[in-house]
Amino acid sequence: MVRTQLLTACAVLALTIGSASAQAVSTDQQRDTNQQDRIDQGLKSGQLSTGEAAKLEQGQAHIDRMESNADKNGSVSPAEQARIQAAQNRQSAAIHRDKTNAVTGNPNSVSSQRMQADVARDANQDQRTENGIKSGQVTNREAGSIDRGQAHLDHSEAVAGANGHVSAAEQARTQRIANRQSAHIYRAKHNARTRG
Repeated sequence: MVRTQLLTACAVLALTIGSASAQAVSTDQQRDTNQQDRIDQGLKSGQLSTGEAAKLEQGQAHIDRMESNADKNGSVSPAEQARIQAAQNRQSAAIHRDKTNAVTGNPNSVSSQRMQADVARDANQDQRTENGIKSGQVTNREAGSIDRGQAHLDHSEAVAGANGHVSAAEQARTQRIANRQSAHIYRAKHNARTRG
């Protein structure tokens, strides 16, 4: 009887920890989506220049790498979650600072429109991942693998716009990475692995 109660308590604890970790991953993914949307909106309104957006994408890449490392073992510890939240808070402040400074962009320029398209697609892929996490189609480990790909995509966007201009060749390179990442998300959502 005592052994059964102990096993039941251990099972409940494991489910609680797993559920908390899944919630943390889902919350992080939602915040990633929101911050990508804010960068996209800043580009479209002219509040962000292409160069500023590129710098912000480098910050997004850093956060995605942190999330990927935290998810490697399938569980996010409270300490890892706190570090990710602190990085996201700094990124949120950077987005606000860049959107409200005196630097503006031309949302109608070809370069800005290229960056807008890439950032909007990035936000869409973050949203697809978040939906997969919430539905149970994407496990924490799969989310970590996806975040690694998103970090690569964010870095490509950052490099492309670092000089304040995104060329057609730079956008094509970023789009190839985005295509691979899109397929990766699709596979994670449609394989046999699900969140238990």
